[in-house]
Amino acid sequence: MTELEIKQLQATACKVRMGVIEGTHGAKAGHPGGSLSAADMFTYLYFKELNVDPKDPKNEGRDRFVLSKGHTAPGLYSVLANRGFFPVEDLPTLRHIDSYLQGHPNMNTVPGVDMSTGSLGQGISVAAGMALGAKHQNKSYRVYTLLGDGEIQEGQVWEACMLAAHYKLDNLCVIVDNNGLQIDGPVDKVMSPYPIDEKLKAFGFHVEVIDGHDYNQIEAALNTAKTVKGQPTAILMKTTKGKGVSFMEGQASWHGKAPNDEEYAIAMNELKAALAELEGN
Repeated sequence: MTELEIKQLQATACKVRMGVIEGTHGAKAGHPGGSLSAADMFTYLYFKELNVDPKDPKNEGRDRFVLSKGHTAPGLYSVLANRGFFPVEDLPTLRHIDSYLQGHPNMNTVPGVDMSTGSLGQGISVAAGMALGAKHQNKSYRVYTLLGDGEIQEGQVWEACMLAAHYKLDNLCVIVDNNGLQIDGPVDKVMSPYPIDEKLKAFGFHVEVIDGHDYNQIEAALNTAKTVKGQPTAILMKTTKGKGVSFMEGQASWHGKAPNDEEYAIAMNELKAALAELEGN
């Protein structure tokens, strides 16, 4: 990937992060921390990787994406809006009673959402089912799902992993956002899932461990996933919770808290400055 391509992706991710702040501030609720940590992966998936078309969001041949950690809907909504599925101007209506952008993704109201999610552990199960369905129907689309590292404390996640390996779902890519923090604190203190990579390998996955903010590593891992045959792929991405907003970075307290007016202004000023630098303004 060229330096220009990386800068363009970084600039887009900056806009996605701005949308996260707009949404959670507008809602006075929501989950900014994990939305921000996954923003680079969201950006790469929707602007480089996924075969999707905002003008035809239900196309049967499209790739599928399931947000298993459904509480980070602000991040998914922001990337979908920036990709053209619906207006960016709608993001501040997040969680409002008359808005189609509710606190967790709803496939019946939000263009581009392939599965309604929220109860942790269920998203990966649905994604595995989608991948199995594609195999049975001889369809070529791929299925991607994003989980939180706190989410993988759920037993259902590992049942889905067993199924994916048993049925050799090489059209499934499971991505784990390993930002190290969940609502109650560090994941290794709450209920340690480590070593995550070794557990996924033991469950029959091909595993790639990457820096989830490095686009060259993201691209390489996703490209490798498409070459793996006979087993599903898991990408374990090391990230920073709250990435891109200085006072949110590495703070578990920003898992599920919205910025107030003063914090909103600081966050947006930081992101606008970063965007201006990336765009050379």
